[in-house]
Amino acid sequence: MTNVDIKILLVDDEPDALEFLSYNLKKEGYQVFTASNGMDAIEVAQQKLPHLIILDVMMPELDGIQTCKELRALDEFQETLIVFLTARGEEFTQVMGLDMGGDDYLTKPIKPRLLVSKVRSLLRRFNEQEADKIIRVHDLEINKETFILTQGERKIDLPKKEFNLIYLLASKPGKVFTREEILNKIWGTDIIVNDRTIDVHIRKLREKLGSEYIKTIKGIGYKFNA
Repeated sequence: MTNVDIKILLVDDEPDALEFLSYNLKKEGYQVFTASNGMDAIEVAQQKLPHLIILDVMMPELDGIQTCKELRALDEFQETLIVFLTARGEEFTQVMGLDMGGDDYLTKPIKPRLLVSKVRSLLRRFNEQEADKIIRVHDLEINKETFILTQGERKIDLPKKEFNLIYLLASKPGKVFTREEILNKIWGTDIIVNDRTIDVHIRKLREKLGSEYIKTIKGIGYKFNA
């Protein structure tokens, strides 16, 4: 994803601050949208679906922390990067902002080079997280964000446990996952299931995908063929 694909929402009730931030980010090629209060920010965010929101803390009516809380309550903003703008030395506010779902904070006044550097760093992390959600191996594409598995041109609907199981195995082709490891990662330690449960799910995956992808390692577990 290049800079021209990235959408950034700036939220601040100070016009000078908005202009400064907007100018420096547009200069880097980002798409920039602005809002001057928390309520407008939520509306613009729902329309534009930004990758990054830079949110001033001290705003009238709906402050930045409450705005962040309301955004995080919406499904479409669970993974969106949110960065707070705080006055220098407001340690309590910074901690509270991070506790409410913020990813980072910037202290005012901020220098242009530091702003751009921080944004690049955050977006790099975002891109790495996005890349981790899609596995492409052999003729399979496994998208954990949409829970869609594609085999060549064919889309295959899988129940959640089967999807999570093939995603786990394909995440590290060639690695042998023990039965205990699979049970803990897919079903969790609080749910009691037996080895037969894994075997049934593996059999169903082989029926839908073909038997060549998953190899049984007798007495140990399973692996995805590299």
